[in-house]
Amino acid sequence: MNFIRALNSVWRENNTLLCIGLDPDPAKFPAHLQHRPDAIFEFCRAIVDATADLVCCFKPQIAYFAARRAEDQLEALIEHIHIRHPATPVILDAKRGDIGSTAEQYAIEAFERFQADAVTINPYMGRDSIEPYLAYRDKGIILLCRTSNPGGSDLQFLDVGGEKLYERVARLVSKEWDVNGQCALVVGATFPSEIARVRTLIGDMPLLVPGIGAQGGDIETTVRAGCTASGVGLIINSSRAILYAGKGEDYANTARSVAEATRNAINFHR
Repeated sequence: MNFIRALNSVWRENNTLLCIGLDPDPAKFPAHLQHRPDAIFEFCRAIVDATADLVCCFKPQIAYFAARRAEDQLEALIEHIHIRHPATPVILDAKRGDIGSTAEQYAIEAFERFQADAVTINPYMGRDSIEPYLAYRDKGIILLCRTSNPGGSDLQFLDVGGEKLYERVARLVSKEWDVNGQCALVVGATFPSEIARVRTLIGDMPLLVPGIGAQGGDIETTVRAGCTASGVGLIINSSRAILYAGKGEDYANTARSVAEATRNAINFHR
């Protein structure tokens, strides 16, 4: 799978900009899944199968699996998505960032071990730290730019030579680093004016936008700030608001209802 081509295709075929973040917390699972050895896989699998036609991507967050020694369930989950829903890209949310030799190992982890179609990367160690990922030309490289958390302003809003640091990141990635046309940026829905600013700097490059739902980002302002002229360009992520909408054995159906309502709300403003 070429991530960017697949993303453009699924935007069109599924008519959706919604991404579901897979952040499994066993403490929030329905009672019938509690204490099952495969609970994390089963919880996420049911969500995936119930919502795959409503999304443009799934985004498992690696920490939720690794903290519970469930990396094998993450591998099985991504394999399941590729087999059952082969048109839907998988973004491994790992936010890796390290020197080149270590980055090579992280790239192997993301793209060869877990078979992700894209990975989130921290750009603050510079271009040489992302080059090992760029070597996988069919994979998506999604770099942090203006994150959704309030503390992101501590660094990302600093002035660096007449521009904000997040603006410098956007410009570097779009003008210098994206040599293979495989990059995207993370810009939080909690900062719509910055979404609009980044869009002016990067053209039609995709934006991964966390922060709607539980974090309080507004759908209308996000869509208006970040959509391209053709009405795409956004991967709008919602995690907890969808995953934990239901508490009983029908949790996957409840998640589907919330995902469908979120997809429809996004499309209303496109």
